[in-house]
Amino acid sequence: MDVAALLAELGEQSGDISVQCSNTGGQLAQLNRQINAEAERLTELVAAMEALDASQVESRAATGELIHTAQVAQVVLDRGNRVAQQSLDEVARLIGGVTGLDGELQSFLARLDTIGGISKTLTLIAEQTQMLSFNARIEAARGGAATRPFQVLADEIRRLAGTTSDSSAEVGRNIAALQESAAHLIEGLSANIAAGRETTRHIDGLRGALHEMAALVLQFQDRSQAIEGCNDRAEQAVSTLGQGLVAFREVAAESAARAEDARKRLDELESRANDMLNQVAHGGVKTRNTRYIELAHQGALEVTALVEGCLATGELTEDALFDTDYRPRAGTDPVQHDNGFADFADRLIRPILDARTRQDKAVVGCCLVDMNGYLPTHITERSQGQIPDQRLRNLEFARNRQIFMDGQTRRALDGADEYFLFAYRQDLGEGRFRALRSVFVPLHFAGRKWGLYEIGYQL
Repeated sequence: MDVAALLAELGEQSGDISVQCSNTGGQLAQLNRQINAEAERLTELVAAMEALDASQVESRAATGELIHTAQVAQVVLDRGNRVAQQSLDEVARLIGGVTGLDGELQSFLARLDTIGGISKTLTLIAEQTQMLSFNARIEAARGGAATRPFQVLADEIRRLAGTTSDSSAEVGRNIAALQESAAHLIEGLSANIAAGRETTRHIDGLRGALHEMAALVLQFQDRSQAIEGCNDRAEQAVSTLGQGLVAFREVAAESAARAEDARKRLDELESRANDMLNQVAHGGVKTRNTRYIELAHQGALEVTALVEGCLATGELTEDALFDTDYRPRAGTDPVQHDNGFADFADRLIRPILDARTRQDKAVVGCCLVDMNGYLPTHITERSQGQIPDQRLRNLEFARNRQIFMDGQTRRALDGADEYFLFAYRQDLGEGRFRALRSVFVPLHFAGRKWGLYEIGYQL
């Protein structure tokens, strides 16, 4: 194998190595971001576990207080229950005594009725005595002097009948008044007796309620003790989990550091492979990259001719061409910027970029990059209008007027060669990337270095 072929093979291998390094570096960077994100989540989890542990301690203390309160409540309730039971028993005996008067009151009413009957009998006797006195007086009048003693007897009998009648009437009035008073008294006592019977039923219900309250307090105490047991087990589990999370966080941090170190080493290896790739490309040996180097030169010449011609005619001013007053567009995410050259580039340079991209199906896209990484325009596919709240989509398909900068682009901007061939990772946002080979050709307008013409492709 001759030297040219060997150099060509070396160039191909260095290109493949560079792309693989770029691809692997991107994956490592993505892995590192994920590890760091998980480490942050672990930190949040550890904080949450600490808060949970504090809550467990507080919950345990509260549970202990509940159990103590339940025990005190049980003692107080038992004591109160005993006092209430004694009081209820006394009330029940009092009510029993009151309700027991019912029979005696009925017997008293019966005796009053009997006395009332005696009063009526006395009245009848008085009437009969008066009748007897009247008859005796008649007989004494018929007998003359011989029956005069009967006249005296008749008068006495008459006076006795009158006295008996008066006494009977007085007794009757007294008995009637007594019966009326007794009736009122019995009516009130009967109402109280009925209320006493109703109170007895309420007392029975109160006894049942006291028993239920005592049972609920016992059940509350049992549940509190069960909760205390659960808190103890949960506290042990939280402590174990917290220790595991702390250990896992430390391992994650160590892994992230190692991944970052590996990424840096891989970036260094990629840089050396890119140096080899670029050096071989400049060695005059034909490789698979040669066609795209030629396409990049052709595109850069076409853009240069257009810009120089417009500067000559005054259609484009040098101030607008080299304008670095990047004005952010409101409401764009990621932020897009306007300057004096962007509208001109969209109108006249974008068609050139579209046509150059269609020249080879391996070409991903062509673009312009100024000295600050600003892309005034891009191919039509990557210059679509932004859609609100779709940052990732906008980052990939609205790349025009955005500012991008990576190590390979910076090297090409700062370098003095006529072109640069590098492999690099095209950032698509949030860890997404695409490994490309890119040819960068410096652009000079009006005797000043403006930036780069770039063609990116995948082999």
